[in-house]
Amino acid sequence: MQCELCGSVCDCRPATIDGVRMMLCPGCMRHGTSIKTSPEPSAGVKKPILERIRKPAVKDVYKDMDKELVSGWNDLIKNARKKKRLSREELGFKIGERTVTISKIENGDLRPSDKMVKKLEKELGIFLIEEVSSVSSISTGSRSGDGLTLGDFIKKEEK
Repeated sequence: MQCELCGSVCDCRPATIDGVRMMLCPGCMRHGTSIKTSPEPSAGVKKPILERIRKPAVKDVYKDMDKELVSGWNDLIKNARKKKRLSREELGFKIGERTVTISKIENGDLRPSDKMVKKLEKELGIFLIEEVSSVSSISTGSRSGDGLTLGDFIKKEEK
C-alpha cells in the first residue's frame, strides 16, 4: 500500500493529521496520531449482510370487499345532481373534481373511487354503497367441502 503523505510503498497504518484520516507509513506516523483498528474477523466466519430482514405485513385485500356500488349508480348520481339543480361544473367544484370526471361518472364510463363515492354521497344526499350478501353454496353431498360441480347440476336436473 502507498503512504498518502510521502508516497512510499510499505505497510501503511491508519492515522489522523489535523482531523483528516490517512494511511501513513511508519516514517510519517510521527506527524499524526495513530488510529487503533479492530481485529479482522477470522476467515471462516461470515457476517450476515442484513442482520434482520423486514418482511412486509401481509394485507388481506378481500377484507373490505363486503360493500359494492348500487346498480344504476351513474343514473342515481345524475338524477340527484339535477334534483339539487347543480351543473356538472358546480358539483365538481364542491367535491374537488374536474367537470370531465363528473361527466364520465354520470355516463358510466368511469367508476368513482371509494373516496369520491363518499364525497358524492355527502354532497348529493344519496347512498351509493350497499352491503354484499354472501353467496350460499348448496351442498349436494357428492363431495365434502368442494362446492358444486357441473356433474352436480346435471344430477339435479335429472331428479
